[in-house]
Amino acid sequence: MIVGLRGTIEYKEPNFLHVEVSGVVYEVFISLQSFSALQSDEVKLFTSHIIREDAQLLYGFLDISEKKLFERLIKISGVGPKVAMAICSTYSPAQFATVINNKDLNGVKKVPGIGPKSAGRILVELNGFDVELMSSSSDEPKNQSFSEASEALESLGFKKDKITKALGACSGSDTASLVKEALKLLQTI
Repeated sequence: MIVGLRGTIEYKEPNFLHVEVSGVVYEVFISLQSFSALQSDEVKLFTSHIIREDAQLLYGFLDISEKKLFERLIKISGVGPKVAMAICSTYSPAQFATVINNKDLNGVKKVPGIGPKSAGRILVELNGFDVELMSSSSDEPKNQSFSEASEALESLGFKKDKITKALGACSGSDTASLVKEALKLLQTI
């Protein structure tokens, strides 16, 4: 199982890269989010290795949370790697968590290749989907602050979906500033 690659980009297009690693060139499919975040020819990718009867495919991500989202999506019946990659190309993990937590069927249907039936299935399967589960350990202090702020706002009587939406728009990093910013936003929602 190939779980990561570090090497030099030999060739790139918006949906895939050819990455040279120690003399071997791998074709790695990427999302548009990852493509737009590429800054140099040296790259380190987290990968998901999918083995099918007729192919072995690598899907690469610059961010571990995007990989976790992808792997969670392909476990849903009827959602394959192409649809999961379309979701990763359309939304960041945090944006997609907000769409799911708000039960935004139209938001899910905006993804190319997803119709009303698939969108409904994704919403049901990912009910309770949490942005904290998708984030990497390097964001641990921010996640803890996010979680504490969410609990504080819930104790004040706000609904979880509105809290998630408000906290997603906040820029603070500590619990107190997140709660203050979210309270201001919650008054307008």
